[in-house]
Amino acid sequence: MSKSASTTADKNIVDRSRTRRNKAVFETVKLTRERLQYGPVGTNVFERDMLQMHIAETLQSATIMPLFIVLATGVGIYISRDPQTLGWAVLALTAHALALIFARRASHREVNASNLPAWHNIFLTTQIVIGLVWVLFALQTIETGDASLITFYKGATLLIALSITATSNFLLRRATLMTFLPVLVALSVTAALSRNPMEIGLALMFALGMLFCHHVTKRLYLTNLKLLSFQSEKDDLIAELEVAKSMSDEARRRAEEANMAKSRFLASMSHELRTPLNAILGFSEVMASEVLGPLNNPLYKEYSGDIHRSGQHLLDLINEILDLSRIEAGRYDLHEEAVALLEIADDCVGMIQLRARGKNIRISQQFETTLPHVWADEKAIRQVILNLLSNAVKFTPQGGEIRIKAGWTAGGGQYVSIKDNGPGIPEEEIPVVLSAFGQGSIAIKSAEQGTGLGLPIVQAILAKHDGQFVLKSKLREGTEVIAILPAKRVLQSIPAVEDVQVVQPRKRSFA
Repeated sequence: MSKSASTTADKNIVDRSRTRRNKAVFETVKLTRERLQYGPVGTNVFERDMLQMHIAETLQSATIMPLFIVLATGVGIYISRDPQTLGWAVLALTAHALALIFARRASHREVNASNLPAWHNIFLTTQIVIGLVWVLFALQTIETGDASLITFYKGATLLIALSITATSNFLLRRATLMTFLPVLVALSVTAALSRNPMEIGLALMFALGMLFCHHVTKRLYLTNLKLLSFQSEKDDLIAELEVAKSMSDEARRRAEEANMAKSRFLASMSHELRTPLNAILGFSEVMASEVLGPLNNPLYKEYSGDIHRSGQHLLDLINEILDLSRIEAGRYDLHEEAVALLEIADDCVGMIQLRARGKNIRISQQFETTLPHVWADEKAIRQVILNLLSNAVKFTPQGGEIRIKAGWTAGGGQYVSIKDNGPGIPEEEIPVVLSAFGQGSIAIKSAEQGTGLGLPIVQAILAKHDGQFVLKSKLREGTEVIAILPAKRVLQSIPAVEDVQVVQPRKRSFA
């Protein structure tokens, strides 16, 4: 019954299925990070994104090529003094305008997987048309006296047009190659037919320029493809992290709600539990002391003592749980005042002395005589020292010894150290002992088992005082616990202000 109730309580705090979900998210994040660092980049995965980027780039650089065409036409007319180049310029501007019209239409429509091949073919076709216009430029005959000047003019114009096209269309696969491959064929045929060294040189130079631009555009295309891949993987990774964060926030919210429910339950049940327990303790004490008359059976007196001890143990457990829950909820308020650490330690030794004598345990004190007061909660500090002394007496064997020290720390604070020669704590069990409800193997085997809340309460109280708790233990050699208050808690004595004679100024008479 208790096991099923515990399972239900656990499910109310955090859904256990979330552990598997968190593990799945972790694996997904791990795989995404590996793909981001080492994964291959596919050539067709981001075709749509690349085409959209090409459309945007075409619209942004719409004026570059028309300006160059106008400039090249003007230079051609200036060299040849013949306006026939104007006809080619009109044709070139028309082809370029056609490409811009298609780019603008594509920008206003959604490019998806179904129409992606069609748009890609449209843009490649417009580039082929533009390439045919440049073929006409390469084949046109310009009458002038200097043939080498015309060859230089054609070569320079074609190379500049090649570079502009390569830089503005590298996001469209094979655009540069499809545009200027007809131009290269035309130049090669012209050079082969004329056998003119200038024409041959122009064809070779343009071929090398095409190879270089094709290589550069291919590298730029792959680089942008990789950047898009990185961006996509980064977005996936961020999305997975957001999912993991939301799941963590939900688990924390559920845990906080469960903690608040626990605190409300303990606060509401404290009165309901303490009232009957106090009645049980009172009546059992009356029965054990035979106030209302002797008990006929001596066994009843023994039973009443057992009832009183069990009730007191249960009441102590409830008080410790309530103290710990108030501390965890941040509702443990300190009532601070100037207190003497030596006096509190001496009182606690006196309170625990009776239990120590019952086990023939000697308690030795080593206190420094001149310790100033500290600013602390007297009840809380007394609870700390009593808990530590009770543990020492509980785990010290018959005829053992406990040493309690109080004095200055190296940093100017004050400390209380309690050392016993009991069985000690294994090193691997120290974190368990310091946790709530944690008990070591020695405590479990001991006849005087506790609740496992004493040391967590001690740590919490010292933390509220900005102090520190230290536990040192060796197996079969004993345990030493040290409660430390910081230097800022120590109240330094201020020397008395000496009387200073005030010299009254002389009264001056003015005539």
